[in-house]
Amino acid sequence: MGDERVKTEALKVINLFQVLPKLVVFDLDYTIWPFYCECRSKREMPSLYPHVKGILYALKDKGIDIAVASRSPTPDIAKTFLDKLGIHSMFVTQEIFSSWTHKTEHFQRIHRSTRIPYTDMLFFDDEDRNIKAINNMGATSILVENGVNQQAFQQGLMEFSQKSKASDKAGSSGKNKHK
Repeated sequence: MGDERVKTEALKVINLFQVLPKLVVFDLDYTIWPFYCECRSKREMPSLYPHVKGILYALKDKGIDIAVASRSPTPDIAKTFLDKLGIHSMFVTQEIFSSWTHKTEHFQRIHRSTRIPYTDMLFFDDEDRNIKAINNMGATSILVENGVNQQAFQQGLMEFSQKSKASDKAGSSGKNKHK
């Protein structure tokens, strides 16, 4: 499936939901690409999972910000790869640093720089410990097994929407509503 076709499909999925996240955060290794950065050389040409670029473009087209949260011990390689793939500038913030905090520190920094509440964030990662930790912070978190794809993306938007509706019933408001 080409990037444009994936983008078109992702836009259709986005349009199914009235309540959307204000920020979608992606892990890197085994979430948007099929490798660990620290096992690669900056000289290599990296590749993304097949649906990732189309999904990123669909989010940007809908005005939904995107960010990176990665515990990579080689942020220089990760940033070089984002640049080589032509997606570096798509992210409003990139928190790429080694950590033992299950990405909680990454999300605290993302929140500080974007001012977006955790409850308005959707997060994709391949590690269950990160999913649990970030869920506990209030973000909707989706575990991916073979990278982000259309199915995981739709599941994420569905879970975000359901969580938002539940919190709206409990009296919160101010979600990112799109027509």
